[in-house]
Amino acid sequence: MSIEIKVPPLPESVADATLVAWHKKAGDSVSRDANLVDLETDKVVLEVPAPANGKLIEILIEEGATVTAGDVLAILEEGAGESTPAESDETNKEKPAQAAAVQAPAASVASGKSGKTSPAVRRLLEEHDLDATMVMGSGKDGRITKSDVMDFLKADESSDVTTADTSSGAETSVAEVALERTEQRVPMTRLRARIAERLLEAQQTAAMLTTFNEVDLTEVIALRKRYKEQFEKEHGVKLGFMSFFAKAAVEALKKFPVVNASVEGEDIIYHNYFDIGIAVSTERGLMVPVIRDVDQMSFAAFEKELGEVALKAQTGKISMEELTGGTFSITNGGVFGSMMSTPILNQPQSAILGMHAIQQRPMVVDGEIAIRPMMYLAMTYDHRIIDGKDSVQFLVTIKEQLEDPSRLLLQV
Repeated sequence: MSIEIKVPPLPESVADATLVAWHKKAGDSVSRDANLVDLETDKVVLEVPAPANGKLIEILIEEGATVTAGDVLAILEEGAGESTPAESDETNKEKPAQAAAVQAPAASVASGKSGKTSPAVRRLLEEHDLDATMVMGSGKDGRITKSDVMDFLKADESSDVTTADTSSGAETSVAEVALERTEQRVPMTRLRARIAERLLEAQQTAAMLTTFNEVDLTEVIALRKRYKEQFEKEHGVKLGFMSFFAKAAVEALKKFPVVNASVEGEDIIYHNYFDIGIAVSTERGLMVPVIRDVDQMSFAAFEKELGEVALKAQTGKISMEELTGGTFSITNGGVFGSMMSTPILNQPQSAILGMHAIQQRPMVVDGEIAIRPMMYLAMTYDHRIIDGKDSVQFLVTIKEQLEDPSRLLLQV
């Protein structure tokens, strides 16, 4: 029985998606729930699994195309060509890179001349100055896929390191070719374009201002050192810095509710819950997963939840729901070595806390110079609803909580 593989329902407010990668090709045997294709939206990558065991007999939409919910992507013949696990493994093995270069180019010539290549493939060919007739197409009717082009490039890299100039008989080394000035034009991914749009929107909409302070992390570091092994043994997760900052932020938000608020038209929306967004760097760009009700979580529960959503974000498996609805955000540029920054608001939130690198610095403590682990803190806020006094006192409250962590237990 033939089954249509369709684009699943897209997240709310998402109109369409881009087909970024097929993980199977026409003729492959597939098993139920195996990921067939990745679809990229403005925020997340959606996987489309096989609904049954069978054979992928036809791919209808190529990589790079824009699709909407319900579009038919491919045809699966249920039960056809089912193979044993061992055979499936053989089918799914990547073909040797050299194979793409030495096979007869008949099919690729046909696909190249007929123009049956996806926009993504055409861009890749143009970027590497390749003619479609040079690449062997493995898709339906000899169509060229992105993997075909990448295989060809790998084979080309492993070939002879010199190129001959047949007109003069001279040989040009790879080193000489590398000296040529080149440029590469690559379109933004949907996520990167959306990030750019939101950042620009934040700068154009909010009256952003940043206030700074510094915090002595001596006590936090000592507390972590004292209990880290016992904490990990007891809870199965490491005790990180972020849980201290998130808990300190919650206590500060309780004292200054306007920092936990958002602007909607001419109204201020105050939130009586504390959903904290934690910025996570991924290969596709910056994402801000939201951890709900942080005020009600233990340090261990927070660390576990943070680890789970961060992994989802980095592997492209995070859902739209996990990226929306936060009331306050924290970003840590210190993991990359940043000493100071002015973070941009994650709208519609009205404030964001920036953490930075911990540096040993000489400080005056009780009239004596001592070396202390110091971190600069930055808070960007929307000056339309948050006054300078509140923003400064908010940051001072976080500083006080971290310099005396016992305050976090007593909530004072």
